[in-house]
Amino acid sequence: MYAIVRDRSRSIQLTVGQELWIDRMPGAEVGSDLVFDQVSLLKKEDGSVSVGTPKVDGASVTAEILGEEKDKKILVSFFRRRKSSRTQRGHRQTYTRIRVKAIDA
Repeated sequence: MYAIVRDRSRSIQLTVGQELWIDRMPGAEVGSDLVFDQVSLLKKEDGSVSVGTPKVDGASVTAEILGEEKDKKILVSFFRRRKSSRTQRGHRQTYTRIRVKAIDA
């Protein structure tokens, strides 16, 4: 059983027990539940598929928030030739780690 849900501007395929990173959820507390109620597609264990127009009525996915993590550092270099101008800047994206608990149809 899996579901495709909308999380702000992204579509994510989720299955029960799956752990993944999503874009940072400001104000989310560790151990609290996160509910995705915009389910675009739902495939059940018996093989039936429900496609939403634009979302499946009565379907939701519940996930547990495990914490925030940072990705590895990305280095960005700015270089202007013949100007003695070089700059290097780093960036680490912050993500929220979740575990899918249940898919309700």
